[in-house]
Amino acid sequence: MDSLREALEPDERGLGEEPARSHGKLALALGVIAIALSLVLGCLYLIAIRRLEREVAQLSRQTEGLSRQVVRAQEQSQTLAQQASQAAANAQAAAQQRDLAKQDQSNSEAQAQLARQQAAAEQQKADQATQQAEQYRQEREAELTQLQQALGQIAETHRTAMGLVMTLDSKSIRFDFDKANIKPEYRDILNRIAGILMTLKGFSIAVYGYTDDVGTQAYNLQLSQRRAQAVRDFLVQAGISPTTITTIKGFGESDPRVPGNTDQARAANRRVEIGIVDSKLIVNGPLVAPK
Repeated sequence: MDSLREALEPDERGLGEEPARSHGKLALALGVIAIALSLVLGCLYLIAIRRLEREVAQLSRQTEGLSRQVVRAQEQSQTLAQQASQAAANAQAAAQQRDLAKQDQSNSEAQAQLARQQAAAEQQKADQATQQAEQYRQEREAELTQLQQALGQIAETHRTAMGLVMTLDSKSIRFDFDKANIKPEYRDILNRIAGILMTLKGFSIAVYGYTDDVGTQAYNLQLSQRRAQAVRDFLVQAGISPTTITTIKGFGESDPRVPGNTDQARAANRRVEIGIVDSKLIVNGPLVAPK
């Protein structure tokens, strides 16, 4: 400051040197001021640069954060797109399953309807078969009733669970003791019986022979067989088809018709029985002996 004051105050040593010194001091002052301004401007520039750098760094960080958010958003978007695609595929699969279920239900209903129709048709067939069987039974019952009436006028004839049994004992055809031949006087009776049996359709005939209690069991079995065979042969000669007579069997002295050992009882037990049965009732083997 003293130097500046000295530069500004007049120099007592001479007025000639004063203007030059004044100009030098002014230039120096201006240079100092310029340097100060330069320093101030440089500081301000540095401050501005640093602030700008901080702002750029902050913007870079924000940009990086935004970039990371964009990446996350893209990843989430891709995940959501995959989920949406999977959901669409699941929805399509569910729709297909629903359509298949509807189709299966429709097929099941159609099958159930068809089954009901088939069951109804089978029931109708069963009802028709039952009606036909009942009609057939009634027709057979009527035929057996007429047959019983016709044969009953010739010899004793009774109904059984299987059909009819006609008994040719001493009241109609008498077999002599130890004999199996058909006497001439009884041929007319057998011809009448054959005439009636020839009209049968769908019936089978069985012939059974019996003896009295005289003789051994083995001999009586043979004798009863010969008596059944004699009657069968006569009926065939009279016109009955041999295939209609399915059974010829002798039972010997078993199942006596009249108990006892009198001549009348023994004569009644020397007999032949003719069984008449619906052919549809014969399933396995020959007819059983009538009881």
